[in-house]
Amino acid sequence: MSRLMVSVSGIRGVVGDTFTPPVIQKYVAAFGKIMGKKIVVGRDSRVTGSMVEHLVIGTLNAIGCDVSIIGICPTPTVQLAVENLHADGGIAITASHNPIEWNALKLIDPDGLFLDEESSAAIVAGADSTGPEYVTWDKIGRCEEYPYAIRDHKEAIFNLPYVDVPALRKRRFRVALDCVNGAGAVFLPEFLRDLGCEVVELNTVPNGMFPHTPEPVPENLTGLINVVKSNSVDVAFAVDPDSDRLAILSEKGEPLVEEYTLALAVKFFLAKKPGTVVVNASTTRAIDDIVHSFGEKVIRTKVGEVHVAKRIREEHAVIGGEGNGGVILPDVHLGRDAPVAVALTLQHLLEFGKPISELRAGLPQYVIVKKKIKIGRSNPDEILAGIKENHEYEQLDLIDGVKINREKSWLQLRKSNTEPIIRVFAEAPTREQAEAESSELFAEVKKLIISSCKS
Repeated sequence: MSRLMVSVSGIRGVVGDTFTPPVIQKYVAAFGKIMGKKIVVGRDSRVTGSMVEHLVIGTLNAIGCDVSIIGICPTPTVQLAVENLHADGGIAITASHNPIEWNALKLIDPDGLFLDEESSAAIVAGADSTGPEYVTWDKIGRCEEYPYAIRDHKEAIFNLPYVDVPALRKRRFRVALDCVNGAGAVFLPEFLRDLGCEVVELNTVPNGMFPHTPEPVPENLTGLINVVKSNSVDVAFAVDPDSDRLAILSEKGEPLVEEYTLALAVKFFLAKKPGTVVVNASTTRAIDDIVHSFGEKVIRTKVGEVHVAKRIREEHAVIGGEGNGGVILPDVHLGRDAPVAVALTLQHLLEFGKPISELRAGLPQYVIVKKKIKIGRSNPDEILAGIKENHEYEQLDLIDGVKINREKSWLQLRKSNTEPIIRVFAEAPTREQAEAESSELFAEVKKLIISSCKS
């Protein structure tokens, strides 16, 4: 049996295993009871999405909540709709980058942010109590469809003063696009055409049948790489199933690596609007180099969109995000947003006037290696404690897991919010150094897992 993942990243599980109708209903009922009367519901295109959507809407109605249904759309579209419709909360039905058998509930507060630890704990406590409190027939909630959420999201981006829509339309970029048959398919092809782009489409049917592993990392983008190499394009984009993360490929079909989606956005944006930048503890040092070159400050948080978003709000930061391809632009809303990242990238490319491969070459050069190891029933906190003890004489950052800061490199070990795994990161100036240091840490983790299984 798989593990139900409950965190600030939502309620995630394998459908029919840990993510079942009773589980869905108890968490949705607790959410509706705590958040209030009006809830926005949207989803990605997963094959289980319709089933989960009906359960979510029915449960909310049954406890007296009114529901605004916005259908298949990116998660950031749901977040923005919560704000625009002045709702009490929202639910995005998506397991993001997880495999096809997974689904999840991403829970959103009235400000369009995901729930933080305190609010999530309250939902869990409510779900584990006596059960849903259903209302009588005359107090059942109502449903209404809101068909303008995607339009509203596009307009919010088009209205940004530093996105020159007429100039982009005149330039007519040729763009390759892989939406992995996810929610981005109902947004990005038309969005790009609205910006004057000629679009070479790959996997843009929103049927939820992922043609490859859905996380937008280089090893999963061979199809898009081949499309770029067989077509003359200026840039290529790939998104995950709920379109909050963006990966970029050059005109040569070379992945820029997801860390550099945010790096490009930060470099472009600080030239327009100087200010503080907030990123998570796992994000590339390239961000620090870029931000410091503008004389500005970088603040780091725990991994998890809500941690970054809340700190952006507290610090009045101008931009932020996570190194997994997630760009947060508070001028639009406080959530990771692939369409926003697409618009900023195209505008950056327009103003740069040269190929994106040259734009990437002008950024600070680091190589980050990301690995993950399944931990089974091992206690991840015990493994983290073991690594901390092994490296107690090094410079440690414990804001999220265990991060080992060295002069020219860093390593990090942290438990995942979305999968029953431990993540191992290493960044260095060269791939050889990053691979070597990550392999050493990976071996340490395996020894600790084996030791915990024996005890």
